[in-house]
Amino acid sequence: MALSAAGCGGKKATTGGDGGGGNAKKTLKVGLAYDIGGRGDKSFNDAAYAGLQKIQSELNLQVKDLEAKEGESDNDKIQRLDLLAKSGYNPVVAVGFVYATALGKVAPKYPNTKFAIVDDNTIQQANVTDLLFAEQEGSYLVGAAAAKKSTTGNIGFIGGVQTPLIKKFEVGYIAGAKKINPKIKVQVKYISQPPDFSGFKDPAKGKTIAQGMYDQGADVVYAAAGLSGTGSLQSATSEKKWFIGVDSDQYQTASAAEKPYVLTSMLKRVDTAVFNFVKSVGDGTVQKGDVRFSLKNDGVDYSTSNPTALGDLPTTLNDLKQQIISGSITPPEK
Repeated sequence: MALSAAGCGGKKATTGGDGGGGNAKKTLKVGLAYDIGGRGDKSFNDAAYAGLQKIQSELNLQVKDLEAKEGESDNDKIQRLDLLAKSGYNPVVAVGFVYATALGKVAPKYPNTKFAIVDDNTIQQANVTDLLFAEQEGSYLVGAAAAKKSTTGNIGFIGGVQTPLIKKFEVGYIAGAKKINPKIKVQVKYISQPPDFSGFKDPAKGKTIAQGMYDQGADVVYAAAGLSGTGSLQSATSEKKWFIGVDSDQYQTASAAEKPYVLTSMLKRVDTAVFNFVKSVGDGTVQKGDVRFSLKNDGVDYSTSNPTALGDLPTTLNDLKQQIISGSITPPEK
């Protein structure tokens, strides 16, 4: 059976679907399962949701998104992915590495359903695409921005949960900052430790930790902490210090009072990854395994929505960006 996705201008993209051998066509139904924090986190999940919105507007496809539950188990995630697949949603996107165990159980049960998982490549299945990012590259750029903007020589990094993934944000940020100022002080603190993943959805702790960093002399704080970063921005606003957002352009979702203090955001284009994956399923070019997004293919970047705050920083940042793309600078991952 061929699957068809109605696109802009009435065009259709087709691909082999369930292998049924019939000639009938049906419209793709896209399922998406959110990570901790869910839609409205103004960060990681909202970036995925932006991809879903683009799928609706540009490909005219039916979509369904499901929220994660507070304190849920892997079994809850298994049930969520299984529900989408057995309800005919194909493709299905799992947002976040926390779905790895669940996807490893569900994907083999539905060999004709295309799955994608963001930030994980441990599930080696013919019907699974791994959407991976060079977070250290974008973090390097915002680290350089923080060091250039700092007048105290003291900046901060807040991680939601201390995992290898979030460490990529940290080490990239520190490397970028030290490229500008080798003597800069970088305060680092994580909100929670695995298996406690509440650090991605605790704005109160994000605010308290940021406040502590500002009190200890930091004048720029980068929060790679999902929903918790909204609390860090509140602290930056009250202290009239700088804040750097993550994943989504957090200047766009900040309140009028907060906007002046959002220096930039490290953009992780989960929206692009989700959209491109769904489109590849529709046009028959989907690939299994790793699909990587970096500065070279606009998978990560830094936001320029607050030119008043950035000033002439883009001159420096764009030069560093080109050096990373060319390979003359390689931001560390560990």
